[in-house]
Amino acid sequence: MSTNTTAPEIDGLKTRLKETWMAGDYDRFSRYMEQGARIFYEQLDIPAGCQLLDVACGSGQVALWAARDGVKATGVDIAPNLIKRAQARDKAEGLNARFMEGDAEALPFEDASFDVVTSLVGAMFAPRPELVARELLRVCSPGGTIAMGNWTREGFIGQMFKTFAKFIAPSGMPAPVLLKMTRRHYTFTYPFPPAEVVELFRQYYGPTNRAFASLDQMAALKLREELEALWSEHNRAGDELTEVQAEYLEVIATRA
Repeated sequence: MSTNTTAPEIDGLKTRLKETWMAGDYDRFSRYMEQGARIFYEQLDIPAGCQLLDVACGSGQVALWAARDGVKATGVDIAPNLIKRAQARDKAEGLNARFMEGDAEALPFEDASFDVVTSLVGAMFAPRPELVARELLRVCSPGGTIAMGNWTREGFIGQMFKTFAKFIAPSGMPAPVLLKMTRRHYTFTYPFPPAEVVELFRQYYGPTNRAFASLDQMAALKLREELEALWSEHNRAGDELTEVQAEYLEVIATRA
């Protein structure tokens, strides 16, 4: 993001970002990502009673895992429909997490409010990563932990976004990578073949949904063809199942 970007340009970009993540049905889509979110969370080994904030929480995957373990969990996301879904999931399970709408670049919390601050493939999409980093540090208490998982450019999801870029103009957002530390793999597993996975992404995953919606019929068919080829090329399962490993960067820091 250019340092010369004006406030109206940022506001417009954030409006488009919000519309993107409200498109489709990320809650339904993310149910296939539950196991990966659990692995990310459990690696942190957070004691019960700690205060955890999950930034760009979606419909609550990480925060809900934490709440089930007795962690005092809070989730914040730019998309109000996802916050409502997270609240409904929390109520259905009788948990005590809290969820609210908010901007990763200007978190609505006091300094040093949380023992652990996380963001799993979420805050990485904010327009100004330097502001996000500053906010994650600000709300984390001294001695606390900050943990992020960010898709890599060269990993599977990075390749999928490159495929979108062949068909639609760049969004103006920076590449979704903030820092580089430990490389890990997030396994996407679906009980149906790659062509149906592409359709799942088209219907429910905001960025894919918006990409298809912006294209005419011929371009949309070509995009579908390329995405199906990408998923098929990386599929580790048989013809009727899909299993793809997507690389992400695990970033864990302790605040001084």
